[in-house]
Amino acid sequence: MRRHVLIIVNPAAGGTRSGARRLRRVVAALERCGCTAVLRHASARAGDVERLAREAEPDFEAIVAAGGDGTVNAVVNGLAGMPRPMALLPLGTANLLAREIGLPRRPRRLAELIATGPAHQVWPGQVNGRLFLMMASTGFDAETVASVDPRLKRYAGRFAFIWAMLVRLWHYRPCELVAAADGAEHRGVGLIAVKGRFYAGPFIVAPGADPADPVLDLVLVHRGGRMAILGYAAALLLGRLSRSKHVTMLRARSVVVSGSRVLPVQADGEIVARLPATIGIAEQPLLLIRPPP
Repeated sequence: MRRHVLIIVNPAAGGTRSGARRLRRVVAALERCGCTAVLRHASARAGDVERLAREAEPDFEAIVAAGGDGTVNAVVNGLAGMPRPMALLPLGTANLLAREIGLPRRPRRLAELIATGPAHQVWPGQVNGRLFLMMASTGFDAETVASVDPRLKRYAGRFAFIWAMLVRLWHYRPCELVAAADGAEHRGVGLIAVKGRFYAGPFIVAPGADPADPVLDLVLVHRGGRMAILGYAAALLLGRLSRSKHVTMLRARSVVVSGSRVLPVQADGEIVARLPATIGIAEQPLLLIRPPP
């Protein structure tokens, strides 16, 4: 069966020359597969991607998120509570979920998957009720996300995150965190709650994490200071972060996080809350069109 799909396009990612070219190739491949696709370009207004997903007509058999991690997050929240499958068309700065599930890169293979591929259950996480599909965190990395200049991100892509990281590293002040999970309290200076293996691109932070599992993998870092941050970054690049003696790895369905001062909480690259916050598993799974696990 060939699906009737709605493709929601992020205005920044779809507006670049490379993004627009890739979008045209995938749409053309979908049409050759016999799939009918309707494109709707979101405006730059906050919440417009989520609105388009939430208000999509019921005859669409799948909603395709065309963009990066932020676009996927918005579509997920727009589809919250609906039994309608979602698919991915990676554009933009990064798309960790596409990497996690091994999404085909070639337009023809990707179009075939969107048109006829099976929908599998995945379990999103949530921060104070706001859904996420890959990660939520607080500490140095969330402060970095909060410092990213949106204009620089649009024109410089990943360089905007690197610049924000350097600025935050210069001004870094550790904050003691208390993470209460499964009846026990854990202390540290940073917490990452992940639903997949990857973090910040191709780097593995939680080797056993699986989006299909209704559980969070928690990465709690204990040492503060600039040198400690650089050490964690080196361990991440080398694939050794989960084995560091200064890192605690946990699994839980929910964690309540508080801090010695108010810190931002990011989810899938967007600031969604401030401490204290509750990070947990969503009440319902999401249907995701993906290659077989």
